[in-house]
Amino acid sequence: MARAELPVGEAQTLLLHVLERDRAWYFAHADEPVGANIEARFVDLTARRQRGSPVAYLVGHREFWSLDLTVNPAVLIPRPDTELLVSWGVELAGQHQCQRLLDLGTGSGAVALALATELPGCQITAVDVSQAALAVASANGQRLELSNVTYRRSDWFADLPGEQWPLIVSNPPYICADDPHLSQGDLPAEPRSALVGGADGLDCIRAIISSAAAHLVSPGWLLLEHGWQQAFDVRRLLGEGGFTAVASRRDLAGHERVSGGRLL
Repeated sequence: MARAELPVGEAQTLLLHVLERDRAWYFAHADEPVGANIEARFVDLTARRQRGSPVAYLVGHREFWSLDLTVNPAVLIPRPDTELLVSWGVELAGQHQCQRLLDLGTGSGAVALALATELPGCQITAVDVSQAALAVASANGQRLELSNVTYRRSDWFADLPGEQWPLIVSNPPYICADDPHLSQGDLPAEPRSALVGGADGLDCIRAIISSAAAHLVSPGWLLLEHGWQQAFDVRRLLGEGGFTAVASRRDLAGHERVSGGRLL
């Protein structure tokens, strides 16, 4: 049985990666032949894509918040939905003149580095339990020449005793363990530990909320990305955790995707 052809956009992205050229060059030279080495590398990448490897992993990078970030199978592929977490974080940091903030579960560093570009006077601590993920995040920060980010290994707050911040943001694992989407699209190739949040998807969110009080300067804010059907439960957990001014914000599709609150 023949494999289905790749979508044109994906095929072009892979070809441009092999050619080390941009789209403007491609449209001006689309009829030019390529060498055997280029063809062989392109055929290899398309075959790997057809077997399920994400395009972002094949080319080694993905854009987020206008930043070109290196990614590999040690980290999640940054997604546009997460920019909502960044924009709310920037807003709160500006309103409350935050000099420090914490990004829990930084992965590729997408959120921390986006915040660092928007808040150059703010010192950002980027935390992840995965040393491999921290290596990716740190390398991204160095390449982008963002010196206001510090990288720390910790299982949520476990290795941050006594430390406090006025603002904590997190894009934690929040997919239910039996969610059928885990076998679709790029998700099978991404680190499961960064995707799955227990049976109902809320285990990591519960853990963060239950421990946040000890790590927030009063008054302090906590912002959490979550699934599009989890906002009500996340708001409830925040309320039960003593947070006030609890609210959710919607993405461009109209789904509530980030919730947060203030702890006095």
